[in-house]
Amino acid sequence: STASIPMTPATSDREPPAVVAGEQATDRPADYPHTWEADVLTADGSVVRIRPVVAADLEALRAMHRRLSARSKYLRYFSAVGEIRDEQLRVLTDVDYHARVCLVAESGDDIVAVGSYHAAPGDASAEAAFAVQDDQQGRGLGSILLEHLAAAAQERGISRFTTEVLSENRQMLGVFLDAGYEVTREYSSGIVDLAFDISPTASSRAVTESREQRAEARSIARLLAPRSVAVIGASADPSKLGHAVLVNLLRSFAGPVYPVNPDAVAVQGVRAYASVTDIPDPVDLAVVAVPAASVTDVVKGCRAKGVHGLVVVTAGFADAGSDGASAQRRLLSLARGAGMRVLGPNCLGLVNTDPAVRLNATLAPVVPAAGRVGFFCQSGALGIAILADAAARGLGLSSFVSAGNRADVSGNDLLQFWQTDERTEVVLLYLESFGNPRKFARLARTLARRKPVIAVKSGRHAMVPKGLSLNATPMSDAAVASLFAQSGVIR
Repeated sequence: STASIPMTPATSDREPPAVVAGEQATDRPADYPHTWEADVLTADGSVVRIRPVVAADLEALRAMHRRLSARSKYLRYFSAVGEIRDEQLRVLTDVDYHARVCLVAESGDDIVAVGSYHAAPGDASAEAAFAVQDDQQGRGLGSILLEHLAAAAQERGISRFTTEVLSENRQMLGVFLDAGYEVTREYSSGIVDLAFDISPTASSRAVTESREQRAEARSIARLLAPRSVAVIGASADPSKLGHAVLVNLLRSFAGPVYPVNPDAVAVQGVRAYASVTDIPDPVDLAVVAVPAASVTDVVKGCRAKGVHGLVVVTAGFADAGSDGASAQRRLLSLARGAGMRVLGPNCLGLVNTDPAVRLNATLAPVVPAAGRVGFFCQSGALGIAILADAAARGLGLSSFVSAGNRADVSGNDLLQFWQTDERTEVVLLYLESFGNPRKFARLARTLARRKPVIAVKSGRHAMVPKGLSLNATPMSDAAVASLFAQSGVIR
């Protein structure tokens, strides 16, 4: 399913990345392992792409090494290194995707980290090595690359990694020692020789799941607590989506709101900008309310601006057939390529009642006051009705998210966030379909041990709702009942 970002291929509930049909890169060799590609969340909640290296990456790898500090190159190559030689770079690009494998981490258009292993033909042990660009260190990229490289190695019959690390390179030593494997160490002349079996252990799975939870929770926290919001497609016309969202934000949000409309000097008395890139200050969150045909250009502008997250209320994507589904994949690919997460498209929006944020980035005119209930809803129309009814009953919410087509952000992401959100004591779910039932079961079981999880599952049949076939798994009513019962979810 493309509904959630895969955190590691080593877990059984992994999901493949979004791939745009007919738009795969043309420089991939015939034996290129597409299944090793993945969009992953880093420790700060942003997105990077992990993929196997190709020969055409040589210059991008050279550029990454040029961005490495002298200290980082010394720790990687055990000596003072200036310009990286072609033969050193070709060690990374001369791969066979079996005994010689290299994975790169891409952020935007740049390679920012690399992990590789090399094994003798027929050997079950391989030597692994990693390098992470200085300004990307601390985001967990070394640990992520280790997990993905270990999973790829197991597919190729490799069962053990060895590596040499300078004893002063404490950060890289921590990557290996904290991964949950049984690591043996030998010291010699300032070098630490490490060796460990790479089969998943209970400890390594726990490490992976803990890192996954922190990263996914952080990514949702960034969406729910922006410092500034732009409304792209803001309008003075009450019949337009951009009017409703702008009015709700101006009435609620504690931070600055920037209307974006190329045909207006001001909207609702607030200065408007022709493009998001014209806004002089940083923009954390962009609410997109322009026609579907214009969304791609808007996302490109948000990439250039450095926006952290998108809420796309516009319809006309996977909800509108195969052409819309292809447009949705392009939208997601563009956003993930810049590290952005996407709520929607075709969604109602999100609410955070935290008094320090007061965010109502939705089409709903009435939202409840602050409370202790987190609410995830797949249906926008039902979401508006339930929000109004909750407000009338005096039932307060901590946060509300409507995911629409669930191109990216899904209910599973919210389960991760609410697990550690101190403002949420009860979780409500309105579900029409499942993107990844196995992962849902794992996350719901963990959350339900601490907080009640109450769900309404509509569409009590095995059919997938129209437009959601890209990221929805059909399940019978009996299967849903069993899933909820085993997960501790109250139906």
